[in-house]
Amino acid sequence: MLKSLKKRLPKPLRKPFKKLYKRYRIATSAWRTLPHFIIIGAMKSGTSSLFSYLIQHPQIMGSYKKEVHFFDWNYSKGTSRYRSHFPLARAVKPGMLAGEASPSYLYSPRAPARIHALLPQARLIALLRNPTERAISHYFHAVRTHRESLPLMEALWAEEERIAPALEKMRRDEFFKSPELVWHSYKKRGIYVEQLKRYWRYFDKDQLLIVNSDAIFNDPRAALKRIFTFLGVDPDVEIRNLAAENVGGNRTDVPLSVYAYLDAFFAPYNEELYEHIQQDFGW
Repeated sequence: MLKSLKKRLPKPLRKPFKKLYKRYRIATSAWRTLPHFIIIGAMKSGTSSLFSYLIQHPQIMGSYKKEVHFFDWNYSKGTSRYRSHFPLARAVKPGMLAGEASPSYLYSPRAPARIHALLPQARLIALLRNPTERAISHYFHAVRTHRESLPLMEALWAEEERIAPALEKMRRDEFFKSPELVWHSYKKRGIYVEQLKRYWRYFDKDQLLIVNSDAIFNDPRAALKRIFTFLGVDPDVEIRNLAAENVGGNRTDVPLSVYAYLDAFFAPYNEELYEHIQQDFGW
């Protein structure tokens, strides 16, 4: 409703309206709910589409914007600022849920402990894409947004050297943010088993649902029924708009040598993942 209202406003009034509404949300944060579930990742795995599908369910309300980035980038701003992104508690009727989707939470080493400290009962959804395809999609996204100038294979080879300084700074400074870790972590973000292990230290395995992103796009209704059941809302609700969100349009042909390199790199990590989740995604 707010988005449609903003669109109807004359352009000169849109930015002031946005600022005014933000102030209102912060001023009323004490009366707002905290989320009941979070889509924690992974980046470039279909989280925008999934979030769009979930908030069409009549029992699910989304955050003011999809990616709040509280538990990784904005933790120092405090819980009140986090609450400001969610609906007023009185609007969340019995049986309803609120949630957000920040796909970098899966990759963040500090997010699991922070989420558990504030939301120990939260339901978490990890949407995982074939890590080879995820890395390639990540690369073209970086190119499209002018964050990458190297050819694809060179970018993959350069990753470790590029992100090493930022990883070291992040270990020393819990509030450190780095563009390098966002845009050039093509392979690192696909080592899912290492990231999930951090969550399993804090959350019971039945609190974290792992979904192959192929299921969302190949058979979205079946995948959504499983997710709705996990969240505890009516699993038989049919979502009308199943259009994919945030799809890039600049991808070009990728040499087979790139696929061979990435498949070989991810193979041992994928096998370890399958052992932990007792499921083989066929990557």
